[in-house]
Amino acid sequence: MEIQPANLLDLKALQRLEQICFEKDAWPLLDLVAVLTWPAIIRLKAVEGDEMIGFAACDPRPSHSVAWLSTIAVDPRFQRRGIGRMLLRACEERVHLPFIKLSVRVSNHGAIALYEQEGYQTVDVWGRYYSDEEDALIMEKRIQPAKALQAVRYNDRL
Repeated sequence: MEIQPANLLDLKALQRLEQICFEKDAWPLLDLVAVLTWPAIIRLKAVEGDEMIGFAACDPRPSHSVAWLSTIAVDPRFQRRGIGRMLLRACEERVHLPFIKLSVRVSNHGAIALYEQEGYQTVDVWGRYYSDEEDALIMEKRIQPAKALQAVRYNDRL
């Protein structure tokens, strides 16, 4: 398994992955095209052989000093093998902002546990966020981008 950048050529595979992972919450075609083409989006896929088995996208918003983890999905046949964690960490490594936020269904205990293990904390609840009116937890993690750490170290030497 390896993590690679995703692009518009991955549209069909991403559409399949969204359907099997999210069913009623799967993004419509236009949103999938956008996440695969919008210039600022960090988009990564986990690949086993020639098959996309995972995907994550992160939307940096420098004006707010935060990036939003827009989606993360792993094919159910490959879950519980650390692929989601690898995708999450790979997104974090590419974000050069102090914070990452995400939304997750309050009933998605497995994902919540993963995010908590990775240092995310619940900072808000958005009531009736999903189409079936389930609440979303808003979770946040402070990250230390490599560039920011280098700047701090450089300034400490002055």
